[in-house]
Amino acid sequence: MSAMSALWRLAAASAWSRRFGLMWVVLSVALSTWLLVGVERVRSDVRQHFSQTVSGTDLIVGARTGSVQLLLYSVFRMGQATQNVRYASVMALQQDPSVAWVVPLSLGDSVQGFPVVGTTAAYFDHFRYGQRQALALQEGRRFDAVFEAVVGAEVAQRLGLRVGASMVLRHGAGVIESADHADKPFTVVGVLKPTATPVDRSVHVSLQSMEAIHRDWAMGMPMPGKRLSAQEAAQLDLTPQSVTAALVGLHSRSAVFAVQRRIQSVAGEPMMAILPGVALDELWDAVGWAERALQVMGSLVATVSIAGLMAVVITGLEQRRRELAVLRSVGASPRHVWALLLIEGMGVTALGVVLGVCGLVVAAWALAPMAQSLWGWPLSQSVPTAGQWAWVGAVWLAGSLASLVPGWRAYRMSLSDGLSPKI
Repeated sequence: MSAMSALWRLAAASAWSRRFGLMWVVLSVALSTWLLVGVERVRSDVRQHFSQTVSGTDLIVGARTGSVQLLLYSVFRMGQATQNVRYASVMALQQDPSVAWVVPLSLGDSVQGFPVVGTTAAYFDHFRYGQRQALALQEGRRFDAVFEAVVGAEVAQRLGLRVGASMVLRHGAGVIESADHADKPFTVVGVLKPTATPVDRSVHVSLQSMEAIHRDWAMGMPMPGKRLSAQEAAQLDLTPQSVTAALVGLHSRSAVFAVQRRIQSVAGEPMMAILPGVALDELWDAVGWAERALQVMGSLVATVSIAGLMAVVITGLEQRRRELAVLRSVGASPRHVWALLLIEGMGVTALGVVLGVCGLVVAAWALAPMAQSLWGWPLSQSVPTAGQWAWVGAVWLAGSLASLVPGWRAYRMSLSDGLSPKI
C-alpha cells in the first residue's frame, strides 16, 4: 500500500515537472472528449427533435398512399399528394366520440419556394412540436379574414417580411412564373417565433383564402374569360370542396388504433390514418446513414486524439530514459516503472476527460438560449446521458490502455541503456 502511494506521489511530481508539455496533451484529450461527446449529443438531440417535429397529434389523415409519403407532404411540406380527400369527410371525423379536434390542411401553392398551408384557426390552438410546445407569435396576430397570412420565422427572415407587408402566392411549387395569383395579393398579419420545424418555412393562410384564389382557375391555369377580383372572390361561398390532409387529436391515446380502423374503413372515401411517431421512425430509418456518419466522425476524432496521446508519451519516454534509469538504480523494479507510466497516462487522460465534459456542459448552457432564440434549436442543457457517459468512459479507457505501450517499452529498457544512452 505504501509502495503504491509512493508511486502516485512520484507520478504527480514527475507530471508537474513536465506540466508545460503535458498541458497540451490534456488539452488534446479534452478537445477530443468535447468533440466526441458533443457529436453524440448533437446526434441524440437531432434524433429527438426530429421525432418531435409534430407532437400532440395522434393521427394524420389523408388519401391512401404510403405512410412516409403522407408524413412528408403533411408535416415536412415535401412532395405532392397523389389526391385530396373531401372536406366534408374530414370534418365528419369530428362526430367520432373519441376525436377531440381536427385540423384540415390544404397544400399545393408556394411563395418564392416556401410552401403555403391552408388551414383553420384551430391549427394555432392544437399544433404542437418539441415537448408539446404551442406555436407562438413573434409579432402581429393570427389571420381572421380572406387574403391574410401568418408566416414562419425563416420565411420572414429570408424574404424580409414584416407585419403589413404584401406578398403574392404562386400556384404549385413555384416553378412557373406565369402561375402567380398576382390579382389577389395577401397581407402579412403575423410572424411566428422560430420552432426549428417545417413551420418556420411555411406560409399559413385560411382554407377560405386557398379557395378564393383558385375560384377562377382550372387544371392549374386561369380560366379564360372568367377573372374574379379579390373583392368579388371574397364575397363567394368559400367552403372548400377538398383538402390535402388533416391532423387529428383524440380524447384518449388508448383509442388511437380503434379510431384508425374506423377512418380507414369509411365507405365511399379511400382515406388512411397514420401514427406520426411510427411514420417518423420509418423515415428516420430511411435516412439513418446521417446518424451513422456522425458516430463514425466522433469515433475518428477520439481515435486521432488517443493516437496523439500515445505518440506524445512515447516521445517523452525517449527523453526520460535517464530519469527512469535513475529510478531503477535506487531500487525501482521494471514493474514499478511500468506502473508509474500507467498512472501518469491514466491521470492525464482523466484530467482531459473531466475538462472536456465540463467544457461541453458550460458550452451547452451558454449557447442554448442563443440557439433557441435565433434558430429555435433546443440544445440539451443536461449533463451527459448514460450513453454519452459510455463514450466518456471509452475515451478514458483507451487513453489508459495507450499508456501500456510506452510502459512495456520502459519495462524492457535495461538499466545500462538508461544510464549510458546511445548518442
